[in-house]
Amino acid sequence: MVVKEDGAVGQVTLLTLDQLTERVGMSVRNVRFYTTKGLVPPPLRRGRSGYYTADHVARLQLVQELQSHGFTLSAIERYVAGIPVDASPEDIALHRTMLAPWMADSREELPRAELERRAGRSLDTGDLETLHALGVVHPCGRDRFQVSMSQLGVGLGLLDLGYPIEAARAAADVYAAHGRAIAEELYELFRTRVWPVYKEKGVSPERIQEVVERLKPLSIASLVQAYEAGMDETRRINIAKRAR
Repeated sequence: MVVKEDGAVGQVTLLTLDQLTERVGMSVRNVRFYTTKGLVPPPLRRGRSGYYTADHVARLQLVQELQSHGFTLSAIERYVAGIPVDASPEDIALHRTMLAPWMADSREELPRAELERRAGRSLDTGDLETLHALGVVHPCGRDRFQVSMSQLGVGLGLLDLGYPIEAARAAADVYAAHGRAIAEELYELFRTRVWPVYKEKGVSPERIQEVVERLKPLSIASLVQAYEAGMDETRRINIAKRAR
């Protein structure tokens, strides 16, 4: 049974622990663990019973999202610590929205020995240089590296396939050049076609920033789709040329 509490801000839906775990697909043990770590607030007490709100749901879903992107527990703790205590469930949902693939590569600083342990293999100088060219690892000191944990498996797979470092470096240059061009064009579009409309309506700067952040996942998805369509078209053209 869902309990509803009347208050100055309207009705608040209160969930039991069982209802909460069913809603977020998480075990009771994990909910309690994350509570003790301060990642979610303790339950609201009503007599001897504890209840949970939409805030608990949103924060637990954020933790799940961070985990799916390869964040370690310590990294999750640092990320959540940056969210205001009074953030609304909608604010927290916005954080989840911003955790699109371009933010999925949360970087963790590791010594070389730990990197090799995570990789499950030894990494020679050539391997590290290729992973660097691929954007998976970045040297940050003597035998220490900033590692994109969510992309490490992809990079190791490319090493197994003998992906040439020259290609990785050239691809990085292509991404950088076209990325800057796309960013400049999208900025100009926003400046000339979006900003004037919101300015005329008197929308606050904070609201406009929210619009920009919410556009990020759609922009990335559109770029991926355009890339895939372009690759398919290029393959068709090349196959047709070879068939002549």
